[in-house]
Amino acid sequence: MGHPDFRANGKVFATLWYPDESWGMVRLTPEQQKVFVGSEPAVFIPVKGAWGRQGATSVRLQSVKAKSLRAALTAAWQNVRTKSGK
Repeated sequence: MGHPDFRANGKVFATLWYPDESWGMVRLTPEQQKVFVGSEPAVFIPVKGAWGRQGATSVRLQSVKAKSLRAALTAAWQNVRTKSGK
């Protein structure tokens, strides 16, 4: 794919530079996605299609504040980490 990704238990919870270098993606639950998109709709945007409906959320990297990005990354990491039961 050509872009860096971040994994826990072998599962991707975030990526950088997709679809280009101004974006990232976090793997949230649909409920978490609603909260992030609702609070910062210019920064957090659902990915198009089925992945987006499942919680995959694009992040506008130049606009996101460190606190918001940290919260989204932590949530995404916890989602992947806890799915394996660990």
